[in-house]
Amino acid sequence: MAISEEDIQKVREASDLVAIVGERTVVRQRGRDFWCCCPFHNEKTPSCKIDPSTQLWHCFGCGEGGDVFGFIMKSEDLNFPDAVRYLAERAHIDIVETGRASMPSSLKARLREVCALTEEFYHAQLMRGKSPEADAARAYLGGRGLGGDVPKKWMLGFAPGRQSLVRFLSSKGFKPDEMIAANVAVQRDGGRLNDRFYNRIMFPIHNPQGECIAFGGRVVGRGEPKYLNSQETPLFHKSSVLYGLDKAKNAMVATGIAIIVEGYTDVIALHESGICNVVATLGTALTIQHVRLISRHASKRIVYLFDGDAAGQRAADRALGFIDEEMTPEAGKSRIELCAVTLPDDLDPADFVAQRGADALRTYVDDAKPLIAYGIDRRLAAHDLGSAEGRTRALSDALSVLAPIKSSMLAKDYAIQLAGRLQMREQDVLDALAATRPPRTYEQRENESPVAREQYSAQVGLSQSELSRRKFERRTLSLFAQNPAYALAHADVLAQTEWHDSLHAVIAERMLSMLERNPQATAAAIVADAALVDSRAAGVLTSGSIGSFGSLESEGAFLADELAIGDMEASLASMRAQLSPSIPLDETEREIMFQAAVDLQKTINARRAAHKLDPFQ
Repeated sequence: MAISEEDIQKVREASDLVAIVGERTVVRQRGRDFWCCCPFHNEKTPSCKIDPSTQLWHCFGCGEGGDVFGFIMKSEDLNFPDAVRYLAERAHIDIVETGRASMPSSLKARLREVCALTEEFYHAQLMRGKSPEADAARAYLGGRGLGGDVPKKWMLGFAPGRQSLVRFLSSKGFKPDEMIAANVAVQRDGGRLNDRFYNRIMFPIHNPQGECIAFGGRVVGRGEPKYLNSQETPLFHKSSVLYGLDKAKNAMVATGIAIIVEGYTDVIALHESGICNVVATLGTALTIQHVRLISRHASKRIVYLFDGDAAGQRAADRALGFIDEEMTPEAGKSRIELCAVTLPDDLDPADFVAQRGADALRTYVDDAKPLIAYGIDRRLAAHDLGSAEGRTRALSDALSVLAPIKSSMLAKDYAIQLAGRLQMREQDVLDALAATRPPRTYEQRENESPVAREQYSAQVGLSQSELSRRKFERRTLSLFAQNPAYALAHADVLAQTEWHDSLHAVIAERMLSMLERNPQATAAAIVADAALVDSRAAGVLTSGSIGSFGSLESEGAFLADELAIGDMEASLASMRAQLSPSIPLDETEREIMFQAAVDLQKTINARRAAHKLDPFQ
């Protein structure tokens, strides 16, 4: 898939960032800029700034930032191409896409229309259908406490089958191949076109923007399968869609917490009880795509709420595959706090709330254990800890939970706790942990970012001078990104600086490449382009503005000088290390290097004397 830079720029120019943010939160003008409470974390005082001249935004509370595409990607859970398409549709702009294997956007729009009309058809059949099957569907929902205005709020429906949907959609001008592509109709061996769903209560599945993209159906009465979901379509991918996210995301942002359950009725029952930060997977195990999707909204933690029955416990065992370095404190800002709890007495969440109330469920959620501790407890509970053999087997089983993070301090801490619980020597348990081989996990391994790992690991133990250096690098890159013409005139700074932060080096290289390709690139285009390489780049490039110097030239000169002096000081330190008596050099080489070090020190002293104090302190 490829969208031309011309079309991207056309969409960007037609999409006013202030207006788009203002559709989602209250925006107020202060001087030349606009401010609002950040939509991506819970705050009462506005800390998110929108610059109308550069069309960039930055939150000084959570550090997020970017251009209009970045805002839509984060607020609507879209990737970059889909964010361009989203804004293109909003601005009524036709874009041309080349090399795309999936359906053209115009055909996708037709499939969305099929799903929307199907949702309305099923809902009408549930609310007004006159048949014994429709009566049974209404009776089932009423018996589960899902009557009243719940069907309307959640657009629940009933599928009568017998080609009734096919006839309805045909009357609206839709073709068989469109119904099949949307997976609301099937055609076997060239026979007649039939409804995919027959005699089922229908749960429409929406994307985060609230558009219907698929369906789940529960059979009325007896029949198999009990639940039937839409198959994969150009609109619907089970591994990255969650039921109820469109209704839950605001509550997730407000509370910082997300709750994951297993079924449609669980989600609805919990929302109706006042617990609104709840979503469900769709007939598939939880995936790392699901976790990352939820973590965009839930900044504190994600709680997996397992049913007490055997199926729920199998899901609990599968969830242990998510344990990796992103769950350790060393992961820094990328850390995912995934917790788990099992409901008692084989109850599912809907039944639990019906019997014991929402407050009781909130207590269980509050007491949820980190997934690592939860997994260890489950493994220990499966063994007889009263015997030496049982404790040995329990240790091996429990250490398999820690294996993916065995090098972390967190794993070592858990291992020491295990030693106490199993009455073993701490060093023996630590040695056993070190020898444990990490198991194969889910698809997160192929999605890990080595650059991100290095970035967060490098933050541990940095000196104050190194932290200051990285602060200057960040300011320089932000200043250059927001002033492309200035960056182009001083491209040597981007090319020659020895960037201490690996992310900063990636950003500088990307910015240089962008300016070479398009010397007229806007600030928003530079930020968006860098964010395609690493999403954290947007926060770096939108974090600064013209400071105490009051002029672009003065501030840019100060920052460039600071970085150059820092690089010279690093070179001087390297020379001094090579002049150590322990390193063999002949007298001529030593004299030449010594004189070079003296000259470099004089240059540094002169530049330092002429260099202004940091105006940002």
